[in-house]
Amino acid sequence: MRVAISGTHGIGKTTLVEALCARLPEHVMLDEPYYLLEEQGYEFDFPPSREDYRAMLACSVRSLRSPSPSRVVFDRTPLDYLAYLAASGADPVEEADAPALRSAFATLDLLIIAVITPESERVLPAAELPGLRSRMNDALRELVYDDPLDAWNDTPVLELSGPLDDRLKMILDVLAPPAAAGGLHEG
Repeated sequence: MRVAISGTHGIGKTTLVEALCARLPEHVMLDEPYYLLEEQGYEFDFPPSREDYRAMLACSVRSLRSPSPSRVVFDRTPLDYLAYLAASGADPVEEADAPALRSAFATLDLLIIAVITPESERVLPAAELPGLRSRMNDALRELVYDDPLDAWNDTPVLELSGPLDDRLKMILDVLAPPAAAGGLHEG
């Protein structure tokens, strides 16, 4: 199963990816494109520039389109970088290669979006660049549900907008419904 988690910075994506991989030991975690590119020597601006977001978008598309591994949890998707581009004033439709995005998202069994909630703002540490964080969150939600590129309409989406402590269980319930998972039940 190929699963991906998208969301703005400081929302707990990486922690959630690690917890999910711990519960699905046959799955591997694929680091977000920022770290993959950094390992290759790419130098990012702070905050990242539009060119940086474009580089991460291209890396993310390549990662999703890669046929292996078949059991993977991706930390971020191309949607993240389209949303950051939108948050920085760019038109995500003009920034994207719709056919490449379509083939990338077609490889996913589930797209999970972690969004800002009153609880996340109260419980999680304050994130850098709060304005960008909020604009990206809003752009991500708009992109996911409007799909102006007709690229991910067929990809099942799970929005994590409930309590932080319930996020992992919500994902596991979708991946292996309680009746099929040997007696797991809502708690």
